[in-house]
Amino acid sequence: MPELRLTVTRSAAATPQIRTITLAPAEGGALPGYRAGAHIRVRLPEGGDRPYSLVNDDPSPQATANPSFYRLGVRLEEDSAGGSRFMHGLRAGDIVTASEPENQFALTDEATPIVLVAGGIGITPILSMASELKAAGRPFAFHYSGRSRSALAFLEPLADLCGDALTVHCDDEADTALDIDSLVAALDPGIHLYVCGPRGMIEAVRERAHARGFDKAHVHFELFSKHDEQVEGGAFEVEIASTGQVFTVPPDRSIIEVLEDAGIDLIYDCQRGDCGICQTAVLEGVPDHRDVILTDEERAANDVMQICVSRAKSDKLVLDL
Repeated sequence: MPELRLTVTRSAAATPQIRTITLAPAEGGALPGYRAGAHIRVRLPEGGDRPYSLVNDDPSPQATANPSFYRLGVRLEEDSAGGSRFMHGLRAGDIVTASEPENQFALTDEATPIVLVAGGIGITPILSMASELKAAGRPFAFHYSGRSRSALAFLEPLADLCGDALTVHCDDEADTALDIDSLVAALDPGIHLYVCGPRGMIEAVRERAHARGFDKAHVHFELFSKHDEQVEGGAFEVEIASTGQVFTVPPDRSIIEVLEDAGIDLIYDCQRGDCGICQTAVLEGVPDHRDVILTDEERAANDVMQICVSRAKSDKLVLDL
């Protein structure tokens, strides 16, 4: 995929933990367009990259069809592996390299009501969705949750954009704190529900929505970080069913990392357990599911797993690869 060379034109604090970073083409001109839910992958100096959602609060179609800049919102993680520290250290004039926009979290084109739910830094793709819906004249409701109002980024432009469609939930306000049970219970299962934020919030919304009667295809979500325990746990073996090859997956590596190093061609994207692209059938063994894709019923079946984050409860897994 082609890469973009971008100049930081602005870096500013949105909250004590979140910075907004504006990027423009280093050589001038326009940038590739995108739809709400898209992200770019910013290359890190030490190697690798990190995905960051594109933030847009401008309902004008030109803002995303022919953008002159990209804007990111980045939360500084206490246990950052380098990505958020690097991003928070950027200043105007710095140059970064990034991928063109990618999107596995796009809004449905179905003419159905939309409910948006954002928790913390999960606001970044969800805010862009509100802008896209506003531009299209499509009705929506927006629920934005955080620990306190001071921790909520983009609150002012969001209020201007959404008006009465916005409900703000704060953990430190008893009368506004997010009650997921009540929220989901009030929804029509025929709508489309979009959720982004902490893993616990996503899993709670997802399970309650499925219990409420939502079709799985109507509950969309994106996780903003890898599972905290992605590489915790003991070593285990993975056997490739088609070849009989057996590999050991150590505690500090994922299945994907081990298999790719061995030259096995795999299809994957997010590496956070929220896109489903790497889902693989399990022929033998018991997975340790650490994704947010599978329902509780699907996890109990133990016949598929997301090999980017999930591990093994048994000593060995046989995968249909």
